[in-house]
Amino acid sequence: MHETLSGVRVMDLTRVLAGPYATRIFADFGAEVIKVQSNKTATGAEVNTSAYFSAWNRNKRSITLDLSHPEARELFLKLTAISDVVIENFSPRVMANWGLQYENLTMVNPEIIVVSMSAMGQTGPWKDCVAFGPTIQALSGLTYLTSFDKDAPLGPGYAYADIVAGLYAVIAVLGALEHRDREGNGQYIDLSEYEALIGLMGPTLMDSVVNQREVLPLGNIPHYLRAAPHGCYRCSGRDNWCAIAVFADDEWQALKRVMGNPEWAEQERFSGLSGRRRHALELDALLEQWTVKQDPKALVQILQQAGVPAGAVQSAEDLAQDPHLSARGYFVGSEHTGRGLHMGDAFPALFTGTRTARWKPAPLLGEDNHYVFIELLGLEEGELSSFVERGIIG
Repeated sequence: MHETLSGVRVMDLTRVLAGPYATRIFADFGAEVIKVQSNKTATGAEVNTSAYFSAWNRNKRSITLDLSHPEARELFLKLTAISDVVIENFSPRVMANWGLQYENLTMVNPEIIVVSMSAMGQTGPWKDCVAFGPTIQALSGLTYLTSFDKDAPLGPGYAYADIVAGLYAVIAVLGALEHRDREGNGQYIDLSEYEALIGLMGPTLMDSVVNQREVLPLGNIPHYLRAAPHGCYRCSGRDNWCAIAVFADDEWQALKRVMGNPEWAEQERFSGLSGRRRHALELDALLEQWTVKQDPKALVQILQQAGVPAGAVQSAEDLAQDPHLSARGYFVGSEHTGRGLHMGDAFPALFTGTRTARWKPAPLLGEDNHYVFIELLGLEEGELSSFVERGIIG
């Protein structure tokens, strides 16, 4: 954990991935992130003891506050008054229904920075639509463009859009903090996940508009890379793959030698790069007949020694055992009562060349109620007990 954001307090109302990823970065850099949960909503991806929750909520605190109660909303306003950032990823109606919209939050803290992360933003005809990362990916065109064929949309196998939106939120908050330091006032940040992802589609949109042509999924054969073979090829074993890219004729000759100069590789249609590109599908099928008999890691070593660009497709288990990542201290562990040791990824940038090992595991539900409500807000023990008994804190 780095202390760059030490002294910054974040009230975290986010759920699932996009928001929790953003607030995890704040927490990793020393901000005090207070995750607002309740017994009613700590379900599914928000179950504190799950591996998913553990991955995205380390270094945070957890309080339970049922905001359907007016008294709970009053407590939240008091916490806002002593915080720097409030971040939420509800649909636009939720905060307003609670009376916790930006205008009301600024009444208790004029310097507060509020981030609303939603699917479509707070305005416009689609503002009330809700979505997850894969929904946004499909709507933006990313699912289509990252497929192998226009009639079989596949898309990324994970919520890439959520990660993009989380990073945008972090950048926006850092900018707002700097602005507040200079000007003395907070900001309201309306972040649309749809627009965040659309912003990365610029080259494709320009290609379609300027060249007046249909943009098609490229699979593993992108038109902008002059390479063939170029793809991901099945290897021996269960779900083992190897990526191979041949750009130059000397690399093609080296690949042929490694394969033992098979007869099919001497065909005229494969003799030059342009021919191999024209017949890429047939080339890939023939190459995979050979790679499917090879161990991926051994194959990569042989190919790289021969001067052929190649890399094994690593599973999560492979990455956890990767000697390079291990040497850089990329995976860090935190010990959690009842869950044991939990390993997670560190922030990929090194500051002053080292990573510290002081990681706090994801919190249990409401484990910081006493600290937040007694020490920060100054409630009496009896008041806290009363709130808990009435389900306001709970």
